[in-house]
Amino acid sequence: MSSTWGNNIKISIFGESHGVGIGVVIDGLPAGEKLDFDEIQFQMNRRAPGNDSTSTPRKEEDMPEVCSGILGDTTTGAPMCAVIENSNTRSVDYDKLQRLPRPGHADYTGAVRYNGYNDVRGGGHFSGRLTAPLTFAGAVCRQILERRGVTVGGHIYAIGNMYDDPFDPVSVNADQLLALQEKFFALNRPEAERGMRRRIEDARSERDSVGGIVEIAAVGVPAGVGSPMFGGVENVLSSIVFGVPAVKGVEFGAGFDVARMRGSESNDPFTLSGNRVITTRNVCGGILGGITDGMPIILRAAIKPTPSISQEQHTIDLKEQRDAILTVGGRHDPCIVPRALPAIESAVAIGLADLMKEVGKL
Repeated sequence: MSSTWGNNIKISIFGESHGVGIGVVIDGLPAGEKLDFDEIQFQMNRRAPGNDSTSTPRKEEDMPEVCSGILGDTTTGAPMCAVIENSNTRSVDYDKLQRLPRPGHADYTGAVRYNGYNDVRGGGHFSGRLTAPLTFAGAVCRQILERRGVTVGGHIYAIGNMYDDPFDPVSVNADQLLALQEKFFALNRPEAERGMRRRIEDARSERDSVGGIVEIAAVGVPAGVGSPMFGGVENVLSSIVFGVPAVKGVEFGAGFDVARMRGSESNDPFTLSGNRVITTRNVCGGILGGITDGMPIILRAAIKPTPSISQEQHTIDLKEQRDAILTVGGRHDPCIVPRALPAIESAVAIGLADLMKEVGKL
């Protein structure tokens, strides 16, 4: 099972949603990095369930226990291992799913891939619960990046067909990104929150769910990070962002909108700001030829609606080999976009740390 990622900063995520615990091993961190564990817990709390009406009522403290790689509050250079206890599980909700796979979930594909031995409780190893250790690893990498002048942050760009204002791709800054992290419902235009919450509540009342888009920015990344072709920044960041189970699409800069542009519109003109090369636009999202150009990195990720909904859905009975009807019980988010945001920010932070270490910037 491919739950290990990275070339220079490597992570290996383990555990299942309803197992004893989940966790991550991080290898390749530089030694001598002092970590603020209150800040790490702050990032964990942003992702944790049960803190808002838009999320599942399953309450988990998500307090990581660091088992290795740290002495006092400083990295030793050895692999860092963190374990998070699963304390609020209700596995009886999932007994029937071994035979009745949920539409939109990995129950069926996991059963085929692992000959029926996959753990379906809470989604097992396919669960969004596994973004908790990913967020821990990202919280560690964020602090190391910030000492190098790099800040990662984001906002909810869309819930259903309700949109927030996008980042200014040229002038988005660290203060703006840090301020957004203080809000569970992180928006550039706070007035959009009421309409977005209404979309979520409408879905909940209809026993349904709704998806959306998050937009992430990374500022302070120096020019010259990344490699052409298969080691490009887009390649690397996409590969780890797609590790967040609900992500179904990733775009950088103007993304698919470039297909409607002419070259004169999509090219970012260069100019000098003092002795620094900048661009007057940022259609490319801070990346050219797979390599950073020093402008803000801008990416967006599409988050699908939560597949566990309490409406009746058509499925099949794997044991009796017949069509069946399934109603999903348990505790589920009507919209996972707000909680996916810190997980995707963390994925980007890990990806950037891996890329920067490759070129000696970490």
